[in-house]
Amino acid sequence: MEDAIKTIFSRFFNEAPVAEQRIDTSRGDADFRVTFIVETDLGNKYVLKLAGNDFTFPEKIAVWQRTVEEYRKLGYFCPRIFRDRSGGFPIVDYCGHKCAAYAEEYAPYRPVEDRFSDDYGQNDALYDSYMRDIWRMTSRVAALHLDYTEYPSAYCLFETFCPSDKTDEVLENALAWKEYADTLPEAFRKQTERIWRLWTENRAALEKVYHKLPASVFQADLNASNILLDEAGRFVGVYDFNLCGKDVFLNYLMRESRGVSGIRQALKIAAEEYRFSELEKDTALMLYRCLKPLWYTTVKELRKAGNDPAAIKKSLDATEAALTSPISFRDCMEDRTTV
Repeated sequence: MEDAIKTIFSRFFNEAPVAEQRIDTSRGDADFRVTFIVETDLGNKYVLKLAGNDFTFPEKIAVWQRTVEEYRKLGYFCPRIFRDRSGGFPIVDYCGHKCAAYAEEYAPYRPVEDRFSDDYGQNDALYDSYMRDIWRMTSRVAALHLDYTEYPSAYCLFETFCPSDKTDEVLENALAWKEYADTLPEAFRKQTERIWRLWTENRAALEKVYHKLPASVFQADLNASNILLDEAGRFVGVYDFNLCGKDVFLNYLMRESRGVSGIRQALKIAAEEYRFSELEKDTALMLYRCLKPLWYTTVKELRKAGNDPAAIKKSLDATEAALTSPISFRDCMEDRTTV
């Protein structure tokens, strides 16, 4: 076992580490992340995490720790986050990186991806089987209207998640669509310009009311690697809070849902635990038209069309329809709570 890890581990626990499993989830040199599953001489397991990036720092980890406890109060399992023995989250040197260090409780449950081969976001049957549990949990968190931080979640809109971000992710994808659309043959110019005008006008109108929408603090990364199941396959909770932050609930719900039908289903489930405001009902379609029409999947589809005029037209028509069709969300947001 590495001496450096032994030293860092000793800042958190009195037990002696005897074995480790190293998991590297780094995304380039600017986003260094490594996790260690550490076994001790007393037979216990802990998780030690080191992160060297511009969105992991002691103040942010403290928000994650608080949010874990809020989820736990609602009856969901989330591994507790531990401070070091001095009461903080130290900055340590590891592999040439300055890393924020923190420890976690070892989860006795396994994530969805360990049980199923398909990612839950792509496997309809699997997604649907846990959708009700996931949105009940998330809606209960939303109903708390947690307000102890201004750090945004990674799904933030009209602001950036970390200093290295130039824009929010939604605008980044829209700009990528615009850049590619500008290279299309002249025959499509009027339609692409019309689509861009519709999108930018809608986004500008949304921005005027967006920060008035109800918000809370969420885990903000609902995927197959983070959704926890017990041995019987029942949903028990979530882990991995490193994208956690404050967010508008309606934005979070739409970002985590697939397609209009998925959003409508999530809204209906949410309405059993959460009372949508009139502003949320009025803004839902506007928010959908900001988030979904020029998402990265739209850019990918348009690129895939290549030089085929029919395929290009089909993609553009679908995008324009998403920006103009009178989709109904309000009926799904009517109060279904029992309290």
